[in-house]
Amino acid sequence: MRADIPVLTTKRLILRAPEPQDYPDFKATFASYRSRFMGGPLTPYEAWMLYAAEIGHWDIRGFGMWMVHARADDRTLGMAGGWQPAGWPERELAWIIWPQEAGKGYALESTDAVRRYFYAHGWEGAVSYVGSRNLDSIRLCERLGAKRDRDAPTIADDDLVYRHPGPAELKDTRLSWAIAREIAHYADPKLSPEGMPVD
Repeated sequence: MRADIPVLTTKRLILRAPEPQDYPDFKATFASYRSRFMGGPLTPYEAWMLYAAEIGHWDIRGFGMWMVHARADDRTLGMAGGWQPAGWPERELAWIIWPQEAGKGYALESTDAVRRYFYAHGWEGAVSYVGSRNLDSIRLCERLGAKRDRDAPTIADDDLVYRHPGPAELKDTRLSWAIAREIAHYADPKLSPEGMPVD
């Protein structure tokens, strides 16, 4: 029986289950240099296998990655969600934004939304496994309040582990306010985002 995957919405985004018709953008991204910190670039066969795993992960684990769509025109922007394939020590919050959509705050907005969803449904915390040279993702982890955990087991020699603040650390805090404020800056075309783009 297929997992019942919820639909999440934010001011700019709709997050819903990955579908077969979403595959071309996924394939193109994982064949590109953009995927270098996630095992890519991949061959067409490897990309197909990974996309099948994205869909099946929901059925096996009960959580997974959402496809991120723009509310304005429904185009796909990337993926964000939970990830814990075989061999992962802990549940991970993960994301990837298509190259042509980078730098617009979509990774921050979607990852904040999925973290809030998971925390509202029983998760007490999460980590993100980030390549040590993946400066964009390191900055994103820090904007989300995650801190490097030097004692946590990694999944690859070059990975850093960033531990996200738990639900109690986020509820009604300055960090939550700051994340919401940054997302609002990206969402309002009259304002310029503060700081570096986060993707």
